Amino acid sequence: MHGEAVFFQAFIYLLAAVISVPISKRLGFGSVLGYLVAGVAIGPFCLRLVGDEGQDVLHFAEFGVVMMLFVVGLELQPSLLWRMRGPILGLGGLQVGVTAAVVTGIGLGLGLEWRPALAIGLILALSSTAIVLQTLDEKGLLKTEAGQSSFSVLLFQDIAVIPIIALLPLLASGHGASGDGHGAHGGHDAGHGPSFVEQLPGWGHALVVLGAIALVILAGRYLVRPLFRIVAGTQLREVFTCAALLLVIGIALLMTKVGLSPALGTFLAGVMLASSEYRHELEAEIEPFKGLMLGLFFISVGASIDFALIAEKPGLIAALTVVLVVVKLLVLFVLSRRFGMGLDQGLLFSFALAQSGEFCFVLFSHAAQHGVLEAGVSSPLVAVVALSMALTPLLMLLNERVIQPRFGTKEVVEREADDMHERNPVIIAGFGRFGHVVGRLLSANGVRCTVLDTDSDQVDLLRRLGLEVYYGDASRADLLHAAGADEAELLIVAVDSVEKTSAIVECAQHHFPNLRILARAEGRLHAYELLDAGVEHVYRETLDTSLTLGVDALKLLGFSAHQVQRSARAFRRHDEASLRELAGLRHDRQSYICRARERIRLVEEQLRQDFEGSDRREDRAWDVSSLSRDEGLGAAPTKT
Repeated sequence: MHGEAVFFQAFIYLLAAVISVPISKRLGFGSVLGYLVAGVAIGPFCLRLVGDEGQDVLHFAEFGVVMMLFVVGLELQPSLLWRMRGPILGLGGLQVGVTAAVVTGIGLGLGLEWRPALAIGLILALSSTAIVLQTLDEKGLLKTEAGQSSFSVLLFQDIAVIPIIALLPLLASGHGASGDGHGAHGGHDAGHGPSFVEQLPGWGHALVVLGAIALVILAGRYLVRPLFRIVAGTQLREVFTCAALLLVIGIALLMTKVGLSPALGTFLAGVMLASSEYRHELEAEIEPFKGLMLGLFFISVGASIDFALIAEKPGLIAALTVVLVVVKLLVLFVLSRRFGMGLDQGLLFSFALAQSGEFCFVLFSHAAQHGVLEAGVSSPLVAVVALSMALTPLLMLLNERVIQPRFGTKEVVEREADDMHERNPVIIAGFGRFGHVVGRLLSANGVRCTVLDTDSDQVDLLRRLGLEVYYGDASRADLLHAAGADEAELLIVAVDSVEKTSAIVECAQHHFPNLRILARAEGRLHAYELLDAGVEHVYRETLDTSLTLGVDALKLLGFSAHQVQRSARAFRRHDEASLRELAGLRHDRQSYICRARERIRLVEEQLRQDFEGSDRREDRAWDVSSLSRDEGLGAAPTKT
């Protein structure tokens, strides 16, 4: 492509993303499905706005996966990665091994020889790093047990690509390389295969690989930091951006030259820089490029699905896709239970990794070029891989909206609620970073509380610390009754989930109408919902901390301590009044904005007038710190 054609293709890709992704997000399908649908729409089998050049775009866009793993590495300390070695090697190794064995067995049952059957099993055992991590991160599930386990498996798979590439030529049946690289992604191998190391003996290749990994680790620890310190000294953001991209691209090129996965190399570099003072700057500079490249990658996958081949063999490809997804689902679910995951997390883990991945395109091309697979075998499998990737967002929605509501709740009964025999004036629902401060304050003043929490690990930890906490869900009327809600005076709702807060409030109001409720609100919008529900005492979790910080900032700027405290109290009083007034207007956007702007102006004007009209001498008389300075207490000696 040259000149105008390049701009036209860029315009088409960007237009497709801008139209489809917001619609997909609005419908609750997530961005990944939006990108995939956009690719199908502009591809050669629909609107035909892009053609064969889409394969080159896909090869280029795979760099988004490399950037993504670099950013993931920046969030992992080496010590944390070491602690994850068990799930990485154990869960990841078993997933690849068991899945490969099952798929190989199916291939043998369908009449394939053991060599191509084993090659197919190893390739299809892999999952999509890009789609899985992006989807989990978008849904806020990456830090869950299932999210961390999925990451461990994906990391092992990225490592496993290296021996699989080395093994495929050994599985050649002796017919020679096909040379056609047939498949929707046949040309991709060129971008990932080794070059000069092909001429080395096995031990030499191993030494080069180990040397490249050692170079990345040592450079990340000892060389990159001083270089970024010099770059940061220029105070030119574009130069820092160039340096960040240079680092990622350079490592990717090095890994490619020695036959390693570029994504694995940049991940290691990210881990080495996780404790660097430039970690957040690197993440901020790479993030926009990562998001754009991943979006381009997903669009290219959608555009490259060979619908002509699917139309030619619809039954075969549909059957193979279903078998692949079901096999991986079953293997993953069994492993999740074997490694102690609960039902909810096990289902999420299984549905997240039930597809094949982007490296399958490379490996199928590699297998075809070395004569391991014939074109008639690899071509349908490439279509199966692409379809399984496209189905992933739908599988995640199926699990989220159908499977989990019907079966996932069974996980709750795995640990029965604790027996509660106390009768205290206060019940606290949720004893995390918010609730435990409230509970300790009440306890310090002689007020006994009955504390409920649904995090079993948190309950066990708090009990070891000597605190009396019960495992139980405060949104259940029977457990509130067991906790003494019919005799208690106050219910403090301190959980960190908006949905769970609403459920607890609704249950308490319905079954215990005489119980006064004090509820934690995540923010202003959540506070509006609680006020609408009839909760009188609503506490925004960041308001007090924000006011405290503002008070300290004004003091450090030389303002009178007494005046600052009085101003903060006035601000809080006005803000609470504003909250209750605007709650009834928030559904009328225009009226809400107009009234909110008026309230902001009035509050600032009243506080300013109060400050200007106050008697400064009276304020200083009440200000201990001012008196101390006036009397010279703690002041530095004065030169005479």
